[in-house]
Amino acid sequence: MIFNSIRWRVQAWHSVILVLVLAGFGFTAYHVARDNQLRRVDQELEQHFILLFRPQPMDSPPAALRHGGPPDPAEILAHIRGAIQRAARFDATQANSFYHILWSTNGNVAARSPGSPMDVPYPQLARSPAADFSNAGEANVATPPAPARPFPGQPSLARTRKEFREVVHVGPFDDRLLVGRSMAADLASMRRLAFWLVIAGAAVLGLGLAGGWWVASRAIRPIEDISATAAKIAAGDLSQRISLTDTENELGHLAGVLNSTFARLESAFNNQARFTSDASHELRTPVSTILLQTQTALSRERPSSEYQETLEACQRAAQRMRQLIESLLALARLDAGQELLRRDECDLSAIVGRSIELIRPLATHRGITIQTTLSKALCRGDATRLAQVSDNLLTNAVNYNQEGGEIRISTANAQGMVTLIVTNTGAGIAAEDLPHIFERFYRADKARTSNGGHSGLGLAITKAIVQAHGGAITARSEPGSRTTFTVSLPV
Repeated sequence: MIFNSIRWRVQAWHSVILVLVLAGFGFTAYHVARDNQLRRVDQELEQHFILLFRPQPMDSPPAALRHGGPPDPAEILAHIRGAIQRAARFDATQANSFYHILWSTNGNVAARSPGSPMDVPYPQLARSPAADFSNAGEANVATPPAPARPFPGQPSLARTRKEFREVVHVGPFDDRLLVGRSMAADLASMRRLAFWLVIAGAAVLGLGLAGGWWVASRAIRPIEDISATAAKIAAGDLSQRISLTDTENELGHLAGVLNSTFARLESAFNNQARFTSDASHELRTPVSTILLQTQTALSRERPSSEYQETLEACQRAAQRMRQLIESLLALARLDAGQELLRRDECDLSAIVGRSIELIRPLATHRGITIQTTLSKALCRGDATRLAQVSDNLLTNAVNYNQEGGEIRISTANAQGMVTLIVTNTGAGIAAEDLPHIFERFYRADKARTSNGGHSGLGLAITKAIVQAHGGAITARSEPGSRTTFTVSLPV
């Protein structure tokens, strides 16, 4: 399903967030612009309302106000009608014409400017009791104050009715005076603004979706490469690796780790294949020997001495197989951590000394000199397994030495580690073979076979035992000169 894709999920969330942001911005921008437009229209209506009642040079105040008496409602209404007529003549010449309607106290229309809508409802506002004109005669009529509104203290109402904007004020005698104008041009401008906001929002949304898809695709591409490479490796092509274009981000680090894992996996499979091949080869020789000897013995009647020779040959071949199988089982147990190693205090120099005495006759037979520098080296470990390490290294030092050569053996205790160093003079090990000498069944001399009783597992077992003790073994060689093995074990 499409929404199971990470790319589509990221794109969907990105789209939802972008739509919400753009919709919120557009809605807010439109309403702010609309409120500003209404506020501007209301200010125009208020200013027009004030100008409507500004005293003119030829005007004369109502008689009651001139003589200081109480105001006459009829005379005040007549005064307002005159102001409406003057405003109507002035508004006829303007682009945005205003209209005016005056309702008397009983709710009847007392005056209406030409062109005003006929369906304007009567505004329902309550007159404020705070306004009282009983003292109006005391006001300075000749120079009246310039109030912010014509009828201070009285309520007013601003309303939008269809395409008209209207402001209503309550007069001093509970009359209603309305000033309004058409907002058709303003509403058209707002519709154009809404249209352009939608267009701009759609453009930004399109660009955002395209950019989000591009970013999501770039972010997902390494994952697709990883999946494709893993699929090829699962199909059997262990040489495949993930291409690293950007190693600084998280996926680059993941690709690097996976490449390292794939490399170790390929190496493990190759080692396993080589191990299986070598083990089969090593076992095939003694099995072939046993089969050949038995077939020869059974082909005809033979003297008892020949039967005895056949059985002895089969015994040697079986012992060879037993030795190989025990070595493989020991490696398997060490690899699996199933080999139970003792942790007794032992002296590595004493263990090496016993190994030297074991191989000394073989070295003497070949004219090889043994030089030792054995310092006391106490450590905790399995003395039997450590003796196996020492025996293997010293045996190799004799077997792969030259006639009349030399072996140097030393033990030491320094910096929390005990070391065993074995150096022999001989042909040495080639640089290309040196990294592989601890691999199972590996032989630096490809022409050498197991006829000499060497299976190629000695150094592999030695390394496994040293690592099981928490130590390390290294080798360095100078071809044609000497080879040195160094074993380090924790105190």
